[in-house]
Amino acid sequence: METLLRRLTRGNALVFIIILGIGGSFQNGFHVTVISSPSPYIWSFINSSWIGRYEETPPAQTVKLLWSAIVSMYAVGGLLGSMSVRCIAGRFGRKRAMIWNNVVSIVAAVIMFTSRGANSFEMILIARFLFGFTAGLGANIHAIYLGESSPKKIRGMVTLTFATFISIGKLSGQFFGLREILGREDSWNILLCVSTCFSVVQLLTLPFFPEAPRYLLIEKGNTEACKKALQSLWGRGEYKLEMTEMVLEQAAIKGETSKSLLELLRDRSVRWQLITMVVMYGCIQFSGITAISVFSFDIFKEAGIPLDKIRYLTLGVGVSEVLTSITCGLLIESVGRRALLWGGFGAMSAIMILITITLNLKDYSFWIPYSTVGLIFLFVIFYGGGPAGVLPSLTHEIFIQSCRPAAFVFTGILRWLGFAVLGLVFPFLIELLKSFSFVLFACMCLLASFYIFFYLPETKGKTLLEISEEFKNITLCENPPSDDKTLETRL
Repeated sequence: METLLRRLTRGNALVFIIILGIGGSFQNGFHVTVISSPSPYIWSFINSSWIGRYEETPPAQTVKLLWSAIVSMYAVGGLLGSMSVRCIAGRFGRKRAMIWNNVVSIVAAVIMFTSRGANSFEMILIARFLFGFTAGLGANIHAIYLGESSPKKIRGMVTLTFATFISIGKLSGQFFGLREILGREDSWNILLCVSTCFSVVQLLTLPFFPEAPRYLLIEKGNTEACKKALQSLWGRGEYKLEMTEMVLEQAAIKGETSKSLLELLRDRSVRWQLITMVVMYGCIQFSGITAISVFSFDIFKEAGIPLDKIRYLTLGVGVSEVLTSITCGLLIESVGRRALLWGGFGAMSAIMILITITLNLKDYSFWIPYSTVGLIFLFVIFYGGGPAGVLPSLTHEIFIQSCRPAAFVFTGILRWLGFAVLGLVFPFLIELLKSFSFVLFACMCLLASFYIFFYLPETKGKTLLEISEEFKNITLCENPPSDDKTLETRL
């Protein structure tokens, strides 16, 4: 911990991480949770806008469908933003791509802010789409930029800040959504624009920081610029070990250009990395965390919690996620990635089953609804200290430079498509199945835990080329992979 702090304060790395975070994954977290607080007011706005336009009351199912579209339109934009990361980050570089992404965020905020005065729910849909685009593109570039700028020994800790800023974004969305702040009917459009203030800060400050060192050396072949970027971020030094690793990776790809998504999917040498991402992102999206983040108000209401206390409970959930994300940063380099992942998913599965039970028994005693709240807090703690904290590091580490942009396109499709489907379906799912919808989430968490325990190799302290070789040696076997040794091939 002391070594990390010393390295962060030697150069501009700490400020760089903060500036990159507030315009990157922070935006993603903020927009996921901020939509929960003003949901009753947006429902009312849709209803009044429809009446003012068509002079008739809209059917209840129509209002619900439009509300679901507003939630899921953010995911549609995020999907397209994620898919464009290879093209935009490859053409403009990591830094300029982030700068231009902030401009789109400002445009989205203007549309959202004026939607209430224009009495147009269509403008909310457009703004949510643009916010989703900037969140999808910005989050992926943020993760790539962090990974390509951090030394191997502290790569896990640095890339984990991606998850920390998602958690801070979620907490900020919940905080600004309090009735005492901006969670009122006359200010919901302002509430949904707050995150753009942080985009403006990044727009004004990011130009003073260097481009990603690994991008400069491997893709641009500029050794001197790479060295200067490392010195600017991490303090004066020669950085021979870091640059040697980059040169070896550059030699391994033999001048290959960045792969397209189709080329990546056809490449048999990365099939296990792709399978791992499908399992991880699919199970995270259907682990229940998205449902808790977006529909926390409805879940606590279903549990029987008084309405005047729900806002403060959701804020407490956000605080728990931030604290556990920071704790995970302190543990990731000592405990390793695998243990945090399979243990986190396993605990989340058990907690989801218990939540299902308490929701069905809520009328038997006054304390049972509060036990549901406690279980949700535990769920968020294991999520933030496991999958959420580790996955950004893992996604960067298991793909080499030529595959990484396309890999982030692939994972972006998985993440945002899952978010869109869940956002559209969950309001109807919880109405149909009630608490039993959480059984599905429990099964997905258990599936991820088994896969990680039996097949995923440890990536702690290894170069990207070493990690790539370990994935090539994975076969279907009975024993779980070793944390310290190369996997044995066994049919």
